[in-house]
Amino acid sequence: MRPKPSGIGETFHEFSLRAFDLSERAGRAGLDSNRRRVQRWREHLFMMSQIAIAAGLAWFLGQHLLGHQLPFFAAVAAIICLGLSFGQRISRVVQVAVGVFVGVFVGDLFVALVGTGAWQISLVVFVAMSIAIWVGAKILMVNQAGIQAATVVTLFPNPDEGVSRWLDALLGCAIALVFALVAPTSPVQKPRMKAAQVLYEAAETLYAATAALRSGDENAADEVLARARSTEGKLRALSEASSEGIALVRYSPLMRQHRDHVQAVAEIVAPLDRMLRNLRVLARRVSVAVWRQDPVPAPVVALVDQTAGVMEFCASELYARRMPERARPRITAVADATSQIDVSDLTLSTAVIIAQTRSILVDLLELTGLSYADAREQVPDMH
Repeated sequence: MRPKPSGIGETFHEFSLRAFDLSERAGRAGLDSNRRRVQRWREHLFMMSQIAIAAGLAWFLGQHLLGHQLPFFAAVAAIICLGLSFGQRISRVVQVAVGVFVGVFVGDLFVALVGTGAWQISLVVFVAMSIAIWVGAKILMVNQAGIQAATVVTLFPNPDEGVSRWLDALLGCAIALVFALVAPTSPVQKPRMKAAQVLYEAAETLYAATAALRSGDENAADEVLARARSTEGKLRALSEASSEGIALVRYSPLMRQHRDHVQAVAEIVAPLDRMLRNLRVLARRVSVAVWRQDPVPAPVVALVDQTAGVMEFCASELYARRMPERARPRITAVADATSQIDVSDLTLSTAVIIAQTRSILVDLLELTGLSYADAREQVPDMH
């Protein structure tokens, strides 16, 4: 056996180990950061491709359809309308389009009537935003009206062009709206994929919770709680994707056949929200139990582990483009097992973990298409 280093050698040895540990952590952090960046790029690839094609098409049509030499506002309007419409796409395209439309039109009129200058800029921005507010605009539309009016008066103050810039903006907005309505099925499938990701993350959180309970590792239990709290962002992304999908199938004639599926996915957002709230409470109690060294019986930990497995199955069904009806027998089997636990001598931590697990099972039953009342009936009372 190699002798343990002592004195200066021991200090250097410890320093080397710490330096290696820090470099390893830095390497993992850098790799994770790059993976997140690639994931973000992939998530926005569809949107960026649409914007790029729409901008080029708007410029081309502005030159060859309208006969304008530099149809700047056609390309800009298409970029703004589609770029700010990621999530709740149709309504935001309309809002931004109206704002651009009002701003460029008012700017063109002011350039033709009073020219450009400091007071003209102030006045045109005020008038454009006032008109947007009068037509019931939201803040996004009001801001765009002011920005576009100021752009016309300051950067392109050529009264000889008449309303050509307004026509360019109108063209760009129309192209953006067409792209939003006649989009491929990515916005239709995105809510289902987001819902599956939420379930997978919840399952991994429960698996981590059971591992922390078995090992008694306080740091692992704290990480479970932090992980459970981070699911809120994923649910918000799902909610936005669901709203966008519903708007798309409602207004796009090419997407009507997807209406039932998109509506079905939208209806599971509420039970998913409740499930994640219950998950966070469970994770908090796991952290407390480990911190207090409050043992949780192995059968209870096994039930939490089985619940995670059911979540994974539900996620796989959504990834396979199916609603998770087939998971119902698995969920009810775990629910029946929770009712067989002897509640006469439970600690507070164990009781809370069981209660939250049972609530999560009710939420999962709702994901399969049951109403709350019917789902609750499928979870028997505890003996």
